[in-house]
Amino acid sequence: MMPNALAVRDGKLLLRWGDADFEFAGDNLRVRCRCAECRADALRGTVSSSDSDIKVLAITPLGYGLQVHFSDGHNRGIYPWAYLRDIGRGF
Repeated sequence: MMPNALAVRDGKLLLRWGDADFEFAGDNLRVRCRCAECRADALRGTVSSSDSDIKVLAITPLGYGLQVHFSDGHNRGIYPWAYLRDIGRGF
């Protein structure tokens, strides 16, 4: 389910659903990327970028989630709405 509101402010992603508001730091989202490149890194045991200076620069809403554009140049991952809610709830 798509959130009621979404924004990027101060390098963070802000999402609002009717029952909850979530704020995601760029580095928090970046290390949770599930794109093919990041999954391959995880299988090889190499860590995706976890630089605490990574910011969310922009977002591209898709019907089922978001493409997030990060300050380190990464933008391949798609974050489904349900996955974002899970991250926000600490799952």
